[in-house]
Amino acid sequence: MSGLIRIVSALALCLWATFVGAQGFSGLAKVDPTHSRIEDQRGGAVLRLGLSQGVPHRVFTLGEPDRLILDFAEVDWTGLDAEALAAAEGVVEVRFGGFRPGWSRMVIDLARPMVIDTVDLRVDDETGKAKFELFLARATADEFKAASSPPLMPDWAGPPTVTYVPREDDDRLRVLIDPGHGGIDPGAERNGEQEKNLMLLFAFDLRDALLRVDGIDVMLTREDDSFVSLERRVAIAHQAGADIFLSLHADTLSEGRAHGAAIYTLDKEASDEASALLAERHNRADMLAGVDLTGSDDVIADILFDLARLETRPRTLALAKAMVEGLDAAEVPLNRRPHRTAAFSVLKAADIPSVLLEIGFISSDRDLKNLTDPLWRRRAAEALRDAIQAWIISDQAARDLVRQ
Repeated sequence: MSGLIRIVSALALCLWATFVGAQGFSGLAKVDPTHSRIEDQRGGAVLRLGLSQGVPHRVFTLGEPDRLILDFAEVDWTGLDAEALAAAEGVVEVRFGGFRPGWSRMVIDLARPMVIDTVDLRVDDETGKAKFELFLARATADEFKAASSPPLMPDWAGPPTVTYVPREDDDRLRVLIDPGHGGIDPGAERNGEQEKNLMLLFAFDLRDALLRVDGIDVMLTREDDSFVSLERRVAIAHQAGADIFLSLHADTLSEGRAHGAAIYTLDKEASDEASALLAERHNRADMLAGVDLTGSDDVIADILFDLARLETRPRTLALAKAMVEGLDAAEVPLNRRPHRTAAFSVLKAADIPSVLLEIGFISSDRDLKNLTDPLWRRRAAEALRDAIQAWIISDQAARDLVRQ
């Protein structure tokens, strides 16, 4: 039954999309919190959502951990309380937000194995409002595993098209800026500020600073509040032919002890416990957003990547060093250990110098104040621009020596 439900749901999405396009409907569907809830029911559960209009949708389940994923085109979740939704015994946690342009996602972590029984969306002919209902039936662990798989439409999470200034000669440097998090994954949050928004603003500042330098082209992994999986971020770097990959973050650490900018480079062994915990949190972003990770590990590929990194690693370390020196010269506050290492998945482009920059920690009052100050962000961006320019010169000189 569950396999049939997934197929019918996917077909419903396609037919809805065709119908909406034919009718010329548009606009964001808004959730009605007063008519939205999750309730336990005979060992299973029922999800009810009130919507301002009907929307295309698809539903499926994934394991490790067990979770239900619902995609909608497109829903404004304003006013919906995730904690209130998760009050049912069969639910551990609920998350929702943007997933990709034009689409929203809800992820429900399940406390026990349940499979999709029925899915129904009914639109009131008079008001145009919609009622979405999804029933989950009690299941064994084996039944849940058998019913859970990625949905149809295998290209759903494919890398988006990246636009950039075409390279006219080999001397132009392509910098790919990766604003961390996005969409359903807000990253760290404090005092109403979200890491995903602050990093997008800083990415725009850094792009503007770099574009003022002759010979540098700049691309972003996202230019709006969209979710981009870690795998796609790395794929975008290769698709764009990037020469540098720079991932931007501003996390929070317990008790607000961390502050100041820190540059992270890839290493299987973290330089310290805090870096290990930070990398673990980052690497769980895909799972939390409901992305299927089946088959993502490849031992042979890892061996080949290690060989490729033999050349890339010293260039990456030199880039990190230049960035630390550039930020310090501009009096941008640095962490007491400004260069650290950890196993960040987003840094695994073996042939591209890749670094992750914690431009600050929003758990720090000072860092949060700086990150929300446009003038400070501009100064930090210009410091990074100068650092990248210095690295370009030293990297070219080192390569010329190797050729001689």
